[in-house]
Amino acid sequence: MIEYDKAYRLGKKDYQARLMRGQQPTLKVLDDILPSDNHYAEVSLGVVQIPIDRIVGTKTGGRSSAFAGNFMPILAGETEFAAKWANLSTSHLEEGIQDPIKAYEYMNEFYVAEGNKRVSVLKFFDAVSVPGNVIRILPPRTKEKSNKIYYEFVDFYELSKINYIWFSSLGSFAKLQEAVGKGEGEPWTEDDRLDFSFVYAKFAAEYRANGGDKLPVTVGDAFLAFISLYGYKSLEEKTSNEIRELVAKSWEEFEIGGAEKKVELRMEPAREKKPLLNRILPMSAPKPKIAFIYEKTPGSSAWTYAHELGRQHIEQAFSDEVSTVCYEGITQELAEETIESAIGEGCNIIFSTTPAFVTGSVKAAIAHPDVRILNCSLNTSHRYIRTYYARMHEAKFLMGAIAGSMADNNRLGYIADYPILGVIAGINAFALGAKLVNPRAEVYLEWSRLKEHEDSLEKLKQKGASVISGKDMNIPEDSSRFFGLFSVKNDYPRNLAMPLWHWGKFYERLIRTIMDGAWKYDESTDAVKAINYWWGMSADVVDVIYSQSLPIGTKRLVNLLKKTIHMEEFNPFAGILYSQQGMVQGDPDQSLSAQEIINMDWLAENVIGSIPKPVELQEEAKPIMDQQGLETVEH
Repeated sequence: MIEYDKAYRLGKKDYQARLMRGQQPTLKVLDDILPSDNHYAEVSLGVVQIPIDRIVGTKTGGRSSAFAGNFMPILAGETEFAAKWANLSTSHLEEGIQDPIKAYEYMNEFYVAEGNKRVSVLKFFDAVSVPGNVIRILPPRTKEKSNKIYYEFVDFYELSKINYIWFSSLGSFAKLQEAVGKGEGEPWTEDDRLDFSFVYAKFAAEYRANGGDKLPVTVGDAFLAFISLYGYKSLEEKTSNEIRELVAKSWEEFEIGGAEKKVELRMEPAREKKPLLNRILPMSAPKPKIAFIYEKTPGSSAWTYAHELGRQHIEQAFSDEVSTVCYEGITQELAEETIESAIGEGCNIIFSTTPAFVTGSVKAAIAHPDVRILNCSLNTSHRYIRTYYARMHEAKFLMGAIAGSMADNNRLGYIADYPILGVIAGINAFALGAKLVNPRAEVYLEWSRLKEHEDSLEKLKQKGASVISGKDMNIPEDSSRFFGLFSVKNDYPRNLAMPLWHWGKFYERLIRTIMDGAWKYDESTDAVKAINYWWGMSADVVDVIYSQSLPIGTKRLVNLLKKTIHMEEFNPFAGILYSQQGMVQGDPDQSLSAQEIINMDWLAENVIGSIPKPVELQEEAKPIMDQQGLETVEH
């Protein structure tokens, strides 16, 4: 009865707190939640271990009023109910409660049909699980996010028989399956389940001890971020103390995780707000040594070549103020080791130039908080590094306008590589630019990184495309002129324009924000937001170079559009917009937000083509798709 009195006080406290918040103070009742039309199926799961923290209510309303919402009792101590609860408490302490309860599972939450007092006692004593004979209630499939996540869980449960982990984002169960080393559709063994339970329990204990239950993410969200960062297999060998250290160091990664990625976009370079006396790098500090980490070599990759030109630019712009070093041909697996090596050689500013290096960059940043590490990716949600990217869709819009005005017919071509964040915006901006000058323009879309790949250029020629947007630039070793925007006649390209990623100016401005002290003013007042620099024409880091042989009227139009975009007086995604499926935006006075542009998963109505799914892409696309791939799986 002493234990009952303690539980009773916990129940009354929770009851009153819920009342004050305007919430139901007693247990949730499943019968009140289920659809009234009975459109659901029941599946027997047999006897399973039910996670205590996922038992949230009772099946019927008969016993609901005996418990507060936390399952603690709220009936007075002199009642028969209290005596039975007290006897169960004694039984649990002497023998343990072993008789299975009966429960229903709905949306991965459990509602007790028989055994409410047993659950109450076990919750009071902080038990982990209780055996239960469970019937699963399957709701009809809908397009609601919670419903989709639930059915992802059902598929995962069939493979793993694990019911104690939950996520708030779509795709997370599949990511967990991959993160633990399991193939798609591969069942778990009993040893797999025991190993996972061991690792997950160690993490969950430390996570909750640090106050994780107060964060707006599930333990599963945090655990997936943790194993994605440090590797599941490596964590199996770590002690609780080692896990505790890593959890503490990585805490801000959990704070910005979960269903909504908390990324603060910086659309323009920061301006210094205090005198240079407040420098982050004081005059007495050694001059900055800057490392550039390249996935490929400047001689084999136009992307790497563009960043190498940026590195050379800052060496000239800063003269003797800074020194630079580059590391070429670095694989995703070697990223962290390479960054560590650069830090060991005295580098205090590091640019990793591909989204594939995000994980290695974050791990190095956690280990070296005094080193500024930035990764070239878009909308990446990590607190310990900052990320940067260019608003290339602004240039693509201008390219589309040139293409629309120069086409011999209404057929244009566009070659894209990966369906990642920002790329779809570039395709749509090109299509909208073409439609601006030619309402009948159609853009035939081809992807160059498909497994079943045919020559994209040849396919576009066969479709009659008279002007084509190909890869953005060439490397010196490649004499081909099939890049940028070009027309094709008799198999000979005529270059019309090319977009310019001016990484030199981008890097110069980023470095100056660090050197002059403006860097710290970019810190959000909300300490759980990541920072992404997403600059465009207004910051002079994006441009279009066009042929002087363009007609005078086309050049005037392009210059006018460029000026209005530069002055932020025009947004390519303003006004009424239509996708292949229908209207996207119906207000002529509205513009898509930055996040809507970044996360586009639709194609403009005048685009002929589709967005490929990850399984359709070549294996080399996987690292960048894992970090920057579109979140949607339906196109």
